[in-house]
Formats: sequence, C-alpha cells, structure tokens
Amino acid sequence: MSLTLASILAESAQRYPGADAVVMGQERVSYADLWEQARRYATVLADAGVGPGDRVALLMPNVPDFPRVYFAALALGAVVVPVHALLVAREITYVLQNSGAKVLVVGAPLLAEGGPAAAAAGIGLFSVMGGDGPRLDRLAATVAPVASYVEREAGDEAVILYTSGTTGAPKGAVLTQLNMTMNAIVSAASVIFLTSEDTILGCLPLFHSFGQTCAMNAGFFAGATLVMLPRFDGAAALDLIEAEGVNVFMGVPTMYIGLLAAARTDPRRPKLRIAISGGASLPVAVIDRFAEVFDADIYEGYGLSETSPVATFNQPVFGRKPGTVGRAIWGVDAEIAAAEVEGRIELLPAGQLGEVVIRGHNIFAGYLGNPEATRAVLVDGWFRTGDLGVKDEDGFLSIVDRKKDMILRGGFNVYPREVEEVLAGHPGVAQVAVVGYPSEVHGEEICAVVVRSPEGADLDGPTLIAWSQERLGRYKYPRRVEFTEAFPMGPSGKILKREISAGL
Repeated sequence: MSLTLASILAESAQRYPGADAVVMGQERVSYADLWEQARRYATVLADAGVGPGDRVALLMPNVPDFPRVYFAALALGAVVVPVHALLVAREITYVLQNSGAKVLVVGAPLLAEGGPAAAAAGIGLFSVMGGDGPRLDRLAATVAPVASYVEREAGDEAVILYTSGTTGAPKGAVLTQLNMTMNAIVSAASVIFLTSEDTILGCLPLFHSFGQTCAMNAGFFAGATLVMLPRFDGAAALDLIEAEGVNVFMGVPTMYIGLLAAARTDPRRPKLRIAISGGASLPVAVIDRFAEVFDADIYEGYGLSETSPVATFNQPVFGRKPGTVGRAIWGVDAEIAAAEVEGRIELLPAGQLGEVVIRGHNIFAGYLGNPEATRAVLVDGWFRTGDLGVKDEDGFLSIVDRKKDMILRGGFNVYPREVEEVLAGHPGVAQVAVVGYPSEVHGEEICAVVVRSPEGADLDGPTLIAWSQERLGRYKYPRRVEFTEAFPMGPSGKILKREISAGL
C-alpha cells in the first residue's frame, strides 16, 4: 500500500495554496510556496546523493527551514532524523553514527555543536540561515524543484526519534509512514478538530514528537497556520497570540505556567478555541487557573515517542476529566497490564494499578538496530510503556507513577542512567545516583547525589555542575548536587533511589 507523510504538505499545497502555512516575524510562507521550497531543497539533497531509505539528520530550531528540510527529505523517500537542539557535539555525533545518517542539515545558530558532530561522524553537512560551507537555502534558490514526492509503502521508515533508555545509550525509535501519517490525521480530525481557520502557536520544539505531530503535521493536514516561536517566553507568546490571532495553544506545563505569569502584568486576554497539554502531568490547580484567566479549557493527553506520540487524550467528544490523560484516540487501545509479569501481557480490570500498554496504528516498528530492546517492549501485539497507571470505568486513564526512573523535566525525558554514566567520568566521583525532585517551574528537576572519590576530596557542587554542562544537553545536566558518605542499598546491592528521593 502506497503511503507517505510527504503527502500531508503536498495535498494542502493543492487545497489551500494561498493560505499561510508558516509565519515567523515578518516572514509569511504560503502552502504552495512551502511545498515548492521543500521540493527545491529536495533537489539539492538528491544531488548530494540522498535517495529513498537514506537518513537525513535535522538539527534546527523552530524556524520555517525546519518544515522545508523535513518535507524535502520525505519527498525523496528519505528518513528524517530530528536531533534534539539542546544536545552537545558528543551526543549529536552518537545520533548521527547510530542512525547511519548520510547528511546533517543544521540551522546556523546550532552550527557550533552540529558542525564538529558531522565532522566526527564523517558525513556531509549543509547549513541554513547562515554559516560557512554549503548553504542549502542558497543552493536551493538556483535549482528546479523535484516534480513530486517518491512513493513509499505504509511500513517504510519515515522518522527516527531518539529517546534515551535506562541503559544510558539513546535508542532510535523507528516510526513508519503509517505511524506518523495516521497520528497526524487522527489528531487533527478527531482529537483537536483542526481546520483551515485555525492558527496554532508553534512554541513546542519541532524536533520533539509532540510539536512535530500535533502542531506541524496535524496543522498542515488541516491547512492551519503555524506561527513559530523559536524560544518560548511567556510574554513573547502572549504577544504573538494577540498579534496573530492564535486560537490553538499547545504546550507543556512549564509553558502554561509561563503564560499565567505573563498575564499577571499584561491585561490582554486573547480568545483561545482550545488549549492542549502533554509531556508531563499538569496540576489541576494550573488547569483551573488557566480557565479563570484565559476562559479556555486545557485538554491533557498522553503519549511517547514510540507511539508517534499521541495515544490518549481528553477529547471533546468524550468530555474531559481534569487530572486524567483522557481516553484512547481513534484506532488505538490503551489498557492496564500486570507490571510484574514479563514476557506476556496480562490485562487487568478497571480500577487496578498496573503498567500502561498500548496497541494500534501509532505503535513504532522497533528500536533501530536493537532487537533485544524491541522485544522487551513489544509483547503480544502491545507496547509496554513502562508507566504505571489506572483506567476508570469510563475508559479515562490516569498516570500514577513510572515503572522506570525517568525524570520529566519541562516536558523532556531525562534518563538518570545516561546522566550517571557521564558524571561517573569525573575523577572526583566514586559513585553517583541521579534522581528527580519536584519543581514548580519544570515539574521535576535533576539532582545528582555523589560519593566522592579520594581524588575528589575538594569537589563541590558548582564545579561538578559546570563540568557536566560541557558534556550533557542543557535539559539533562543536574541543577543540584548533594554529597553523601554512602548510599542506601537493597539486599541485591541495588541503590535504593526512592530512599534517596525521600531525603531530598
């Protein structure tokens, strides 16, 4: 069956040719122009040897060049590998090498990390928005666009999203053309009910699955306008919402807190049709306050990179239950299984606590080059999320806790083991345990608890934090360091992180 994610932009270029697809500052790009520009970019990439099945890595802030490059790669039948914009060169190099990327396209503001990473990985590099060397945007202006998109099969790779695992090494979640296309269409048509009359604030990072699927791809499917905000700031967001007539806001909890903070000194109250939250649990108090201040309901949802990402949502058709993440979206099942049972899925009745498991068109094909990790999570046709939850009699899901030790900071997943492995490389660190603790701003914050080595007698927190900043992405490094003489240990010799967390 022929299917490609590229058709989302190609179709809307025919249906809504003169409508604004993306807006940033004074730049306004219509659907027809965006698709033509993407096809010009595709010509340059094809001349560089990119073809069907090749991986094109994309390191870009929220600017119009993101969709240009994204859909250029898809038009060629290539696979997009979005790279987290907060990673450092060492981390980017790993993603490029693990994915087998053929080329990296970098926004000029990120060249300081992206350039050395491409060199270390030994792959081609294009820049946009400035920079030395091959400029993809300038080269594209001198060539004819490719005629159309290359046909792909529904099961072919479309996007590879890197998500850190508990073993410390990031894993590439392979999303198919069917996964990504269906999740965008279902999100637009039966979850958010987007139309060509909608204007979406594009403040969610497009390299992240939430912004990519819900804001960009679902928005483009509906013919909506995406107003881009490269760096979120509550006051700037409120300005854009007012100036551009934004009526759809999608954000993580920190963004809602930022908007409410801006509203304390800004009397403007633009009318939102719908507000969408995901990435981390949103306190009911924030939901209530937002409704009071902006007269808009927030609809919470749940998903993971491996689920494209939308799995459940407080959908208008079913009503909403604040504090829950709603019901499974169209074509998807979300159930609760016995968390302690390995190798098979044992479903539990409503009201019982267990592991959230999901099946449907949104479930990824597996982890790139990692069949063992894939087998561990794809069991009996279900995806084991590693999250613990409860499903009520009405089918509404509540996330109670996490089976793994993952920390959710500002909507981004931080996996302690990865941070621990980096910190353990410091000569002054003998042992380290990384745990999360509550934060009013970011939901959770990162703390490293350290047992000093003999060489680290004088090691202090600020020194270790500064050292880690050079080796970890900005959302990963610990903001707090505590020192201890010894860790609490379980009978098997495992560090008891819950006891550590309780003492913070």
